[in-house]
Amino acid sequence: MSELKSSISFTKPWLGKPWVDLLFIIAPPFLCLAFIAAFPQLFRDVKDIPLYWWVLLILFIDVAHVYSTLFRTYFSKSAWQQYKVPMTLVPLASLLFGIMLCSVSMALFWTVMAYIAVFHFIRQQYGIMKLYSRAEQAVPAWCKRIDVLTIYAATIYPILYWHFSGPRNFNWFVEGDFILRDLPAVRIFFSILYFVLIAVYLVKEVFVISRFKTINILRILVISGTLFSWYMGIVYFNGDLAFTLLNVVSHGIPYMALIWIFSRKENRAYAKASSFWKMIYRPSGIILFLLIIFLLAFLEEGLWDVWVWKDNGELFGVFDHFKSVPVRASWLRFIVPLLAVPQLTHYVIDGVIWRKRNDVAS
Repeated sequence: MSELKSSISFTKPWLGKPWVDLLFIIAPPFLCLAFIAAFPQLFRDVKDIPLYWWVLLILFIDVAHVYSTLFRTYFSKSAWQQYKVPMTLVPLASLLFGIMLCSVSMALFWTVMAYIAVFHFIRQQYGIMKLYSRAEQAVPAWCKRIDVLTIYAATIYPILYWHFSGPRNFNWFVEGDFILRDLPAVRIFFSILYFVLIAVYLVKEVFVISRFKTINILRILVISGTLFSWYMGIVYFNGDLAFTLLNVVSHGIPYMALIWIFSRKENRAYAKASSFWKMIYRPSGIILFLLIIFLLAFLEEGLWDVWVWKDNGELFGVFDHFKSVPVRASWLRFIVPLLAVPQLTHYVIDGVIWRKRNDVAS
């Protein structure tokens, strides 16, 4: 046994500096799970999120990560040269698409947005898993297909469980955005299938380790983190705070880290000529990166609050002068899609920039 252990190598296909990968891409779901385990009373069956949690999770992570896409798209000269047409058309198409949906019904708009968002979240986990699998050239194709099935099971099963359990104490965007039915038999069927797939995955990992004497620890951690965070956030805990913490942090922090890593690599050639990228490349450049996306997130959410939600006026007092602009209910079919353009553009353009550049399978 000791001879077998000594012959096993650990594959670590880092994307950036190891500490960046570990802390900001791999660790977030595990850190969230550890925090929940330490303070379970804060999370079980909690329906409302306190304001300070909302600021941290929604404003500074969920909304801010949408704007981090700018560093790999509209702020990047190379990206603009390569994707000028989609980067021009996608925001316009997003606005028109949103107006069309809102003209039918606001409920339809949020339902469509929720399912597009779910697809985006699922594909990110698949993409990160594929990134960390890129060095496994000798592994058989059937093993890789099991990895794909597992990452999809890890994300899709909790969504299916949610759909066939009836209303929960949390929503994706707004109440009623998902189409829910309480169907216990269907729920049991998918649960059995889910755990069977996990068992198959574990057997596959044992085979790969024994056959190739190698462990891709980063890919395993990505799959494990996805399995635990999605299951615990949606299936096990029935609380808005637990769902939001696991959902937002496990998605938003790794996404911002990926943008930071790849945008710096891709814009290295422009760092000498561009004062913007010179500032980003400084050791303190991450502070500028975060300040920009936090400011844009605050601006967007302030407008949402003033014109649509009206929930956090004490936080967005600087936007009070916008209240003097009378907003008729009929205008919301245009205002809501307009405010949602950054988010919808992020969902669509994200698939373009990662898939086309061949550095993330998406």
